[in-house]
Amino acid sequence: MRQRVPLTLVALITACSSTGTREGTPVPASAGIPRAAPSSLGFDSTRLADVVAYLRAEVDSGAFPGAVLAVGRHGRLALLAPVGHYGVDDPRPVGAGTLYDIASLTKVVGLTTACMLLVDSGQLALDAPIDRYVPAFAGGAMKDRVTVRQLLTHSAGLVADLPLYDSTSTRAAALAAVDTTTLVAPPGTSYRYSDLSAIVLMQAVERVTGEPFDRFLAERVFGPLGMPATRFLPPAASRERIAPTEHDTVFRHRWLRGEVHDESAARLGGVSGNAGLFSNALDLSRFAAMLLNGGAWDTLQLIRAETVAAFTTRQNLPAGSTRALGWDTPADSGYSSAGAKLSRRSFGHTGFTGTSMWMDPDRDLFIVLLTNRVHPTRASTAILRVRAHVADLVADALTHPEL
Repeated sequence: MRQRVPLTLVALITACSSTGTREGTPVPASAGIPRAAPSSLGFDSTRLADVVAYLRAEVDSGAFPGAVLAVGRHGRLALLAPVGHYGVDDPRPVGAGTLYDIASLTKVVGLTTACMLLVDSGQLALDAPIDRYVPAFAGGAMKDRVTVRQLLTHSAGLVADLPLYDSTSTRAAALAAVDTTTLVAPPGTSYRYSDLSAIVLMQAVERVTGEPFDRFLAERVFGPLGMPATRFLPPAASRERIAPTEHDTVFRHRWLRGEVHDESAARLGGVSGNAGLFSNALDLSRFAAMLLNGGAWDTLQLIRAETVAAFTTRQNLPAGSTRALGWDTPADSGYSSAGAKLSRRSFGHTGFTGTSMWMDPDRDLFIVLLTNRVHPTRASTAILRVRAHVADLVADALTHPEL
């Protein structure tokens, strides 16, 4: 016999079905993906409620001002839970439609998806040298050996980042600095998480498509998939629905709200392959469900299922690395933002501002967690344990995975 869902959890699940958010900003009923009773998707409702209680406790402890958690299976949303408030000077409760700077989730939601589309269309070859697409990527030994695959797996030998905000004054100068930097390791020999890899790949997307990066994603991904909240450079009219991030004391010298937190992406005008997207849990739930459904949503086949499988499979490049193509996979031992209970086939990513998303194909399960943990400063590192514990609690709440 199916369990009854506690009223409090039903309220969380249906909070955005009509008027949307707790602060009263309307969210279309069609946003996100369809809701379903947790029990019909194999979840124990009481255990799911425990996940929300845990997040509330973390808000109370100062881990972050607020958060929105979305959990779903089989293209249905089992839980959509906003907790906490916007920020130190904005006590309004966050809602289901609250927008967050998703930071490095841009690398997968935006850049990796663009690469998938171009691989599907035959316009991008994973093992081609990147200078085929970005001729300016030159200067220094072995740069002509760097491939698209190596950039996607952070094994190209590039440094992690450059102080673009401090050393360049224009987007063109910043891109030139990225393209002409020398390698610090031979391509394919070591793993080094690099924002530069994403910036180089973004240029490849723009050159291949002949379109600005943000326009290509809007036209080919976010528009067709029905993700109206996901975009670079959100308009001023949406500012009150955006969770604030940090007080920038090194570059812009002001509070950041509605403009990208990442300094390199800011120097690039707010549109970059490494950061810059804003989104909400509703849109990202639809995106996650699409990937778990083999690149399809409703009547739209956005990406071929074979391409999704290839990009979300660990590449072992270099040997022992957890990276897939763009995406990450759970660690074999030690800490992982995926926790310890998702399957080895899971794939996901994190964002510096306090965001993460993980998908488990074996369970057809997704977990999207959005926070603004860098508000008011980046000092708190509690998100490192919160991400993993949330994933474990959700896995424990799935008591009937056969459903």
